[in-house]
Parts: sequence; C-alpha cells; structure tokens
Amino acid sequence: MTHRRSVILGAAALPLAAPALAQARPLRIIVPFPPGGAVDLLGRILAERLPPALGTGVVVENRGGAGGMIGADALAKGDRDGTMVGLLGVAILCAFPFMTQRLPFNPRTDFTPVTQITDGALLCVVNAETARRNGWTDLRSLVAWSKRNPDQVKMGSSGTGTTSHINIEAINAASGAKILHVPYRGGGPAITDMLSGTIDMMFDVMPALMPHVASGRVLPFAVSSAQRLAILPEVPGMADFADLGLGQHNVVTWNAILAPGGTPAEHITRIHNAVKTISVVPEFIERLKPLGFGTVVSPTPADLSALVERETPAWQRLVQVSGARLE
Repeated sequence: MTHRRSVILGAAALPLAAPALAQARPLRIIVPFPPGGAVDLLGRILAERLPPALGTGVVVENRGGAGGMIGADALAKGDRDGTMVGLLGVAILCAFPFMTQRLPFNPRTDFTPVTQITDGALLCVVNAETARRNGWTDLRSLVAWSKRNPDQVKMGSSGTGTTSHINIEAINAASGAKILHVPYRGGGPAITDMLSGTIDMMFDVMPALMPHVASGRVLPFAVSSAQRLAILPEVPGMADFADLGLGQHNVVTWNAILAPGGTPAEHITRIHNAVKTISVVPEFIERLKPLGFGTVVSPTPADLSALVERETPAWQRLVQVSGARLE
C-alpha cells in the first residue's frame, strides 16, 4: 500500500478572527492513489492554497490501491472531528456500488459531502514511438489495428473500477475494439510504463498527461466527452467517431471533497467556505485550467449530494455496458 504524507503550512498571515484555528490539528487530505497521478496533483495544489483560508496546516496522505477503494475505505472509517477529508472521484461515488457486492463502505451514508472541486474529460494518449511503428494515426486506425490484433493494444489505468477502466470497456463494447485493460495501483506508475513503451496508451484525466503531450512523447488521439474541448480543439471528441458506434459515448469525470460520515456540520461549513474562498482566486483557476481541470465548487454541500444522485443512473448504465467489475 502506497502511503505518503507531506505537511504544507500556509505562509500568509491568518485572519485575526480565527486565532484558535491556527492552533488546530492539520487537515488531512486522503488521496486514494499513489503520488504522481492527477488526483495527487490536485490534492497538492489544494494543500498549497488551503492553509491561509483554513487557519491550519494541511497534510496530504496517499492511500493507493484497488482503484481508490483502499483510500475511500480509510476515509469512511476516519476521524469525524473535522480534521480529515478525502478526494473522491465520480467512479467511487457513482459506479463502485454496481461493480461489486463486497464494497466495504456505502458511498451514500459513510461520507459527508463537502463540495465538488473539479470536472474534466479523459484524454486518450498513445506512446508516440509505438504509434509510428504500428501506423496508428488516430483513434480510428488504432481501433482497426486492435480488431486485427486482439489484446495486443495495452491500455494502462490507475486501477480496476476507475473511470478509465469503465470508459475503455464501454468503448470496446460499442466499437468492437479489442484493447486490453492493464490496471495499475495509480496513474503515476501507469504513465511511467506508457512512456517506456511497456504499455501502449492511456485514457485518463489530463493533468498528469499534458506535459508529455507537450514534449511529444505521447500523441493525443481523443477525449472521452462527446464534444471537443476548448483547450484541445484539434483533438476529436467521441461524436467524431459515430461511425465506430461511439456517437452517444460521453464520459465526463469529476472530483469531490468529502469527509467521514457523521462529521459535524460546523466543520463541513468551515472546510466548504475555505475551498470556496480559494476557488475564485485567479491563480488557483489558472493552475488547473491548462491541465484540463475545470474548477467547480458546489454552492452548498447538499448540492454535491444532489449531483451524486443525478449522476448515479448514468454510471450504472456505463458499468452494465462495459462489464467492468472490481476483483
């Protein structure tokens, strides 16, 4: 199990109205993946920005494994005193219940919602050398090659049951592609293997992938949303592949901040307000924007609960179509 902690203290002067908070225990942010992936990067950006608004230090804890289940379970069983939150994605909250009957937590009762924090599509990238060697010029030619060579195209993900896993299995089912899913314990190790050519491609959130697109080591072939993104207008969306059966495919992921179930409302309000404060700072927004993350903060914690309710049926259908299961 990957488990890394780092403490980041705010250097800015704290408000005079909150002297007691300056003496409080640090806020622990559980990141359910190892260091180096997109969710880890998001956690560390939050850790840099939150201390002045909270009046406390911030500790990032990486609890990787099982596609995020280990970290989510640690959060569900964690301290309910306002000193612990976690960064959980849509797959954990909306898809996990339909992929196993042995989920060790209940997403609806074992977490207290704080706020959504980001949204974004998945980006399909392919090792540039592998693409040139096999004649892949776009997703269409890659899918055709995979049909002729079943299970020879290897796609890495941050774990079984993740958004990336569900997405690729749904693409396989709709298009007839034969792309092999290779789960890792986090996005960081998968990216390392993709760059070395051990695996061929990834469909993952953008923050950790964009630097390698810029360097030319990987090629962007598609985004998982139906439409193209303004930040990558030249990269096709799924609607561009209607001839492959993907015209209705639309996967948009998001991350949210939650606390253990039963955390008192005053702590939830304090954390929500701190996140809301930093979310409107231009430097925070700009830090995420080039990486493909949009900044989205729920007006109230109840709005995050409503989002989970709205999104769950669509993710249930994706799980059913993809056949994705947690071991």
